[in-house]
Amino acid sequence: MSTQMYEAGLEKNAANFAALTPLTFIERAASVYPTRLAVVHGDIRRTWQETYARTRRLASALAARGIKQGDTVAVMLPNTPAMVEAHFGVPMIGAVLNALNTRLDAATLAFMLNHGEAKAVLVDREFSEVMRAVLPSVERPILVVDVDDALYAGPGERIGEIEYEALLASGNPEFEWQPPSDEWSAISLNYTSGTTGNPKGVVYHHRGAHTAAISNILEWDMPKHAVYLWTLPMFHCNGWCFPWAVAARAGVNVCLRKVDAKAIFDLIRAEHVTHYCGAPIVHNLLVNAPDEVKAGIAHRVNAMVAGAAPPAALIESLERLGFELTHVYGLTEVYGPASVCPQQEQWRTLDIGERARLNARQGVRYHLQDGCAVLDPDTMMPVALDGETIGEVMFRGNITMKGYLKNPSATEDAFRGGWFHTGDLGVAYPDGYVRIKDRSKDIIISGGENISSIEIEDVLYRHPAVMAVAVVAKPDPRWGETPCAFVELKAGAAVTAADLIAHCKAHLAGFKVPRAIEFIDLPKTATGKIQKFELRKLAQSVSAIDV
Repeated sequence: MSTQMYEAGLEKNAANFAALTPLTFIERAASVYPTRLAVVHGDIRRTWQETYARTRRLASALAARGIKQGDTVAVMLPNTPAMVEAHFGVPMIGAVLNALNTRLDAATLAFMLNHGEAKAVLVDREFSEVMRAVLPSVERPILVVDVDDALYAGPGERIGEIEYEALLASGNPEFEWQPPSDEWSAISLNYTSGTTGNPKGVVYHHRGAHTAAISNILEWDMPKHAVYLWTLPMFHCNGWCFPWAVAARAGVNVCLRKVDAKAIFDLIRAEHVTHYCGAPIVHNLLVNAPDEVKAGIAHRVNAMVAGAAPPAALIESLERLGFELTHVYGLTEVYGPASVCPQQEQWRTLDIGERARLNARQGVRYHLQDGCAVLDPDTMMPVALDGETIGEVMFRGNITMKGYLKNPSATEDAFRGGWFHTGDLGVAYPDGYVRIKDRSKDIIISGGENISSIEIEDVLYRHPAVMAVAVVAKPDPRWGETPCAFVELKAGAAVTAADLIAHCKAHLAGFKVPRAIEFIDLPKTATGKIQKFELRKLAQSVSAIDV
């Protein structure tokens, strides 16, 4: 009897249970702070009340054109107001938002539209040429909506049957949208940047988007009315779920079509930007901007970085600007960041080098993620917390995808043992913090010794002439493979391969020192992620040097 005592007559009902969804954030922002600024884009300055009405118009207009629950709506947009609005208007009718990477080629985009069975696509005029090449390959009827952004003055024709503002004008600003009946319902579809074969479609659910957004707020202590600058593409993991987080704080979305140092600093000053995110290359771009471009920022700016660990020089340069850096880690499959490296109070008394070493770790799980651990992938047991024993970094909890669209075998493999397998190799420290040592595919095995490419990269980043670096394996007839470093120098820097080799020798064991160094502009994705698969191809023909 006692086991059922707390169940009998205590069922879920509309009064005591609601499915979690980030869509409630915009409704509350518009209700509580209707006149607060929500969106800034050039001369456009819209309130939360106005933005909410526009998202409802979008939902209504799409529904009137046959888009329904479970349909996919793709967008080919930069960080503009329409992109913010799509994150709410599309799921308001139960449809699934597929934000396309605007740097992709026509064949890959066609695969995504077909695989995701998109019923509509919103296209910024900047990308109409590539999308015109895509559309003949789309296998089903698709509604094409042109988005004509006033801040875009470049080439590009309208290719759709209706323009975005006309579409909104046809919608109802009082549209009675419904939250999902099940928080497990899909809210968005994000394709991985796969390096071989077709990309995988990662499906997010409303519960995960809600919890990821709230966790972002908690990790950053993000205040009400924070002013968020869109340096991170919203097509990347739905902008790490920050479109929903900003709405939850009734903050300001400061839109940015293109990453440019002067434009970023101008907006930070003019709009009093308090928060922005980006890959290390974005932060490097800012700290290496001319002094006159950086001058005049008198308030604190919170920066979030994911990807390569921030080197000491970057942390120090950002601190001089008045920027405080938070290091996070994640993947598309966990909604962007799902772990964070919280800075402990006692770290503040340490020298910059030691602080950088501690801050380089991927840290601990997000507040609302159940677990981030380093496990032996064979036994699924935790590795020793000694900072040395290598295992695979794994996640579990609400901030984890539903799975891969139409790919049950890949989904099952990713979730084997009840954890999401990242493919990243790492260690855990006595304080519970995790640090990545390398991707499993990026470990260089030279003469039977395992070499971490990240360890070499960390050393090269310490050199004052280095802007960005990536290390990959180069085939070697004697050793099997050896480290090959591709280096992008800071503007005006003059350094030789011999100089960098000497620098590495001072900090690394001899067998870890790169046998080849090549100076190039590193190939990167739209989010600033270095494309190592391209570098592996180049490494085949790079000449080794005597070290």
